[in-house]
Amino acid sequence: MTATRKTISVRRKALDADKLGYFRYGTLRDGRTIVTNDAGEWSVLSDDEFTSLLAGEVTSEHPRYLEFQDKGFIRQELDAELMATKVRRKKRWLGQGPHLHIIIATLRCNQSCKYCHASRTDMARVDPDMSMETAKGAVDLAMKSPSPYINFEFTGGEPTVNMPVVKFVIEYSREKNRNEKKALDHSIVTNMTYMTEETAEWLLANDVWVCTSLDGPEDLHNWNRAWRKGGNAYDNVIKWISYFNRRYVEMGRDPELYHVDALMTTTRKTLDNWKELIDLYVSMGIRNIHIRPLNPFGFAQKTWRVIGYSMEEYLDFYNKALDYILELNKQGVQIMEGTAATLLKKILTPDDPNFVDIRSPIGSGTGQIAYSYDGKIYPSDEGRMVAGMGDDFFLIGKVGESSYEEIVNHPTNRALALASILDGLPQCSDCWNAPFCGVRPLHNYMNLGDLFGQRPLTPKCTEHMTLTRTLIDRLDRDADGTIETTFRRWVIDRPRPSSDE
Repeated sequence: MTATRKTISVRRKALDADKLGYFRYGTLRDGRTIVTNDAGEWSVLSDDEFTSLLAGEVTSEHPRYLEFQDKGFIRQELDAELMATKVRRKKRWLGQGPHLHIIIATLRCNQSCKYCHASRTDMARVDPDMSMETAKGAVDLAMKSPSPYINFEFTGGEPTVNMPVVKFVIEYSREKNRNEKKALDHSIVTNMTYMTEETAEWLLANDVWVCTSLDGPEDLHNWNRAWRKGGNAYDNVIKWISYFNRRYVEMGRDPELYHVDALMTTTRKTLDNWKELIDLYVSMGIRNIHIRPLNPFGFAQKTWRVIGYSMEEYLDFYNKALDYILELNKQGVQIMEGTAATLLKKILTPDDPNFVDIRSPIGSGTGQIAYSYDGKIYPSDEGRMVAGMGDDFFLIGKVGESSYEEIVNHPTNRALALASILDGLPQCSDCWNAPFCGVRPLHNYMNLGDLFGQRPLTPKCTEHMTLTRTLIDRLDRDADGTIETTFRRWVIDRPRPSSDE
């Protein structure tokens, strides 16, 4: 029996390109078309609407004419200067220079996290502590950035192990800023297991932002982030989050602005505990849960068989968590998801949040710089993590030897920028998600062996594409406006006054 192929002929309307503005297009899960442009404008269209748009049939009588005309999707009465202004606003951070300066105060740490990205060392060692000389040189370099805003972020290891350097950087940078007149902030990422009341009160008195890690309920947190001496890491984190938040209130600070932020890292054990994780954050009064997958750095590579999962499993977990967070918001609970909030600022506002990990070009070397304990300088903390695994590919200078100009103009920084400019990457340049996305070349390097890789084959592409589709689909199907109301609340930016204000 010979198989036969049935051919169906469909007559399509002719394309009238002269009547179109500039846009990219793609499809949502249900087959509807989404169109976007570099100004961050977007619309979801039915098949008939998209066909009419391409055929130049969206005229002043069309019900969506004003929408498409305002967003620049049609050429009739297109205000090119207005569109240029919108794009300029989205990219206004370009050329400002690195604003995030990461100080690795030490590699010593008293925890043994299963996914440790930092390649931490034993507490008994003192050689992986940053010296005062190196700290001074790092501040001198950082303050040369033309960025009007500078944030020194202390990490490690556990940075509170080397509080003398933390205090010095804060005090010295403020001294230098008397002349520089920048908006200046300081933040510390601490596991809280080395915290003391003396340290806590100093951080409070000096307006240092405090961020910790809280991976979930006690058994989950302690499984992910074991305390090497057998103590209960979870109890310590809960104790000190409560301490800081209580003291903020006692100091008369607005709890909406002054509170401990917390990060979580998703392991295989987290996947079935999404509800318990979120309930814990709510019970602690934490208003932002930043759900994030494992990174391919440090010990996470060695323990992947135990803690790892596929991107599909992670996204299933994420969607369950997001559904629950939205349901809580409907009940009046104030909690948001951090990754969604970052993407929504791109989707719903005329601004880009300048989040260094999701932008084009990537923030490595142009938005952030990391200064390791030994003075070696990297485009980002991830570059330092790669070095901790024995590969100094991302080394761009050294404190005391390299000038600011040599660091920021280093060929590696140029390569990272080139590998992350979406307009120049195959399948990214014409992707509808380009206005909301960002490539992470260091992930490409770890997963695929080169900075460029093949973007559609990377886990990050799958993650970003899926999350943006999910958010836009929810917005477009939001019949009563409750989801949009929640999402717009998530993108309201009420920054705390900087330390020098």
